[in-house]
Amino acid sequence: METQTNRDIPIACDLTAIDAEVRATHLESAEYLLRAGAAEVQELPDGLAFRYAAEQYPQVAQFIATERLCCPFFTFVLEVTPANGPIWLRITGDARVKEFLQGELNRSE
Repeated sequence: METQTNRDIPIACDLTAIDAEVRATHLESAEYLLRAGAAEVQELPDGLAFRYAAEQYPQVAQFIATERLCCPFFTFVLEVTPANGPIWLRITGDARVKEFLQGELNRSE
């Protein structure tokens, strides 16, 4: 059995992998969550970490579920802290993923 590495996965979003009915809503949600909706953004060696209020959990979880369809090169880690504390979304991968994320966040600023 062959194992696919991150390096084998092209860094290219395929928005057609998301149903047309939810595509526009997902793009709006992604724009919000990765920019204005994050209380904090931290650079990681292999990606970025985004901090959200506990109340944003459903929106962040839905974002992950949909985003992984069009961007299979991302690794998502969702940390839910105790006592209704903040949640952290880490989006990581190889060096190309970090560059891609930074480029997307710097786009249209």
